[in-house]
Amino acid sequence: MNDSKNTIQLLVMDVDSTFINEEVIDLIAVHAEVGAQVADITERAMAGQLDFAASLAERVALLKGLPVSVLDEVREQITLTEGARELVAAVQSDGGVVALVSGGFTPIIAPVAAAMGITEVHANGLGADEGLLTGVTSGRVIDPSAKAEIFGQLSRKYDCDPARTVAIGDGANDIGMIRAAGLGVAFCAKPALVTAADASVTNRDLREVLSLFETRSGV
Repeated sequence: MNDSKNTIQLLVMDVDSTFINEEVIDLIAVHAEVGAQVADITERAMAGQLDFAASLAERVALLKGLPVSVLDEVREQITLTEGARELVAAVQSDGGVVALVSGGFTPIIAPVAAAMGITEVHANGLGADEGLLTGVTSGRVIDPSAKAEIFGQLSRKYDCDPARTVAIGDGANDIGMIRAAGLGVAFCAKPALVTAADASVTNRDLREVLSLFETRSGV
């Protein structure tokens, strides 16, 4: 890693509505014809009005029976947030690590991350049987406490200076990792996260995070 105090050693981003513009589970739900119902639950969960793990289980249950092939279609629908590529490239070029820690789903996120050289991807699995979604997640649920815990694990794994760690998110489920970071950024975020963050970006351009970090570092 670059030893300069002015570079980010660890950048951890939420995915849905942060790294990408969409909420993946809402896109999948449209295929199950429960789009409005799931979108409403998502909205309330991101605002901190519902328990995240319980709301995730409720939403995923509504996807039961969908063909797994739907995930390929949804992956084609997602779009990177403006500035995402540039932010990732800037951190990586300075020797820093970029990680995605998401309450979304690995089958959607991992291929996108791999194409950008991001190897640290922590998200939920989706259960499937005979080519159909089972309506349950698989593996550890990436809930708010898991996000905060994973952030700490990554910081220790890469021996990071806490002051040179950055976390970015948009929902209440990101509060733990936002507070754990040297710079916690609320990105076009719900009020609950804005209150907890060190800084807030209201323009949907992730490159603004670089300016925030440079200002904080006194560049």
